[in-house]
Amino acid sequence: MNTDFYDYVEKNIRGVDLSFEEALKLFELSLPQLGRIADEIRLRRCGDLVTFVVDRNINYTNICISKCKFCAFYARSEEDAFVLSVDEILRKIEEAVSVGATQILMQGGMNPDLDIEWFEKTFRAIKNRFPNIQLHSLSPPEIIFLSKKEGLSVEEVLLRLRRAGLDSLPGGGAEILSDRVRLKISKKGSSQDWLRVMETAHRLGMKTTATMMFGHVEKEEDIIEHLFKIRDLQNRTDGFTAFIPWTFQPGNTEIKRDEAPATRYLQVLAISRIILHNIRNIQVSWLTQGFDVASLALFFGANDFGGTMLEENVVRATGKPFMPARVEDIVSAVKSVGRPVARRDTYYRILEYY
Repeated sequence: MNTDFYDYVEKNIRGVDLSFEEALKLFELSLPQLGRIADEIRLRRCGDLVTFVVDRNINYTNICISKCKFCAFYARSEEDAFVLSVDEILRKIEEAVSVGATQILMQGGMNPDLDIEWFEKTFRAIKNRFPNIQLHSLSPPEIIFLSKKEGLSVEEVLLRLRRAGLDSLPGGGAEILSDRVRLKISKKGSSQDWLRVMETAHRLGMKTTATMMFGHVEKEEDIIEHLFKIRDLQNRTDGFTAFIPWTFQPGNTEIKRDEAPATRYLQVLAISRIILHNIRNIQVSWLTQGFDVASLALFFGANDFGGTMLEENVVRATGKPFMPARVEDIVSAVKSVGRPVARRDTYYRILEYY
């Protein structure tokens, strides 16, 4: 094996931050080279065990003033608009709990008609009925929106929602943490806004995940900038439990381009594992890639298969076919590539081995 292999592996294991030039050079390596480096790091950091969570994504509203160019989900007309009632949300959670769900991810649009009291009431109702459910909900742009709407600080919003039952934040809304890119595709605020919410949550003791949506208008330098911002925040707070990259789905959006190929997905996934020495869990995106590529991704640095996603509406709105994954589907896929598998909770605590 060449010098690059050992150099990248050893720097990751020792927790050394790569320079921008070293990181950008990763894009010049062949896909098999990247895979070998990322897989060795995964093996040394995580072992062979692959984990997953039983969860449901509940989109509580599709009314959104942001109207991002990459989004196919927001309501285009009053006839298409909806806000779920608390009873509807509780019914969806009951269905999920009946098949073993431990995590509920609630995300929606920036709806000016929903105030912080609505979320407090909803979260309290969920926790009163399902005290053991982990609420992994509301992305940073939703927190920023509530902060501005209510005239409260981000910390005050998070503290109120946490008292009402919010457990952790998903990493949605990051897209690419390069303001040059964000201004072209979104009105969700700056990269610093996203990072500020996450840093505040971490300081308050809340764990979060981090994400990246690529394959639209970004350049390779933007991907590295994004990964470095995640890495640097994790160096300060150690609050991210996982990193999840996925490819932009262009169907029914304002950005007209072909979907990034599976090879690009595997390349960026591997580079993420190599750069993010301080985030243990790297999650596949079977939702955008399908089970075959997701299983292959387990050899490109990933150690987590994500969730069963008993419901998903945002990616489905792009026209991407969606079927929820059963526990046995994920277990079978992981075992088919010779890896042990276990069900986890939101905080990556193992609940059951298969």
